[in-house]
Amino acid sequence: MKIAIGTKNKAKVGAVEAIVSQYFSAVQFEYIDVASEVSVQPFSNEETRQGAINRARNALIATQADIGFGLEGGVEEIDGVMYCCNWGAVALKDGTILSSAGAQFALPEKIAIELRSGKELGPVMDVYTNEKDIRQHAGAIGIFTNGLIDRKEMFEQIVKLLIGQILFHERTK
Repeated sequence: MKIAIGTKNKAKVGAVEAIVSQYFSAVQFEYIDVASEVSVQPFSNEETRQGAINRARNALIATQADIGFGLEGGVEEIDGVMYCCNWGAVALKDGTILSSAGAQFALPEKIAIELRSGKELGPVMDVYTNEKDIRQHAGAIGIFTNGLIDRKEMFEQIVKLLIGQILFHERTK
């Protein structure tokens, strides 16, 4: 089975590999940077979800895989508080698209101000933590949960939801 992952981000790739390998054997992974076709910094659950769907579909088309995965992080403001939101999607060969959301957590106002001014969360977090490519490792969730959950683990939950939906879809065709 060929699995396409619409990113080369280490946290996202690691999440897909870890979970898919638990449920499917003889899997070949292909990592490909594909367009999300949404803003570089998605600003709603809807836009973030659409980015995940677009990545999944674009990865499937570009690689002719059996399943395409797309994972996308974004933000959404609710009652003046900015939350990080995370979505995943799979595109199947039969045209089926499945999606699921994951953890949402509040960002400090200091970070929200930067995002409202047009900046992207990843680079803002690099400055905030004085580290490079934080989104490839702990991510904002790792920093703001004091290391209790990192970005890979957060995306693993989404991938597990997606795998469950795939298995259900296959069983009920």
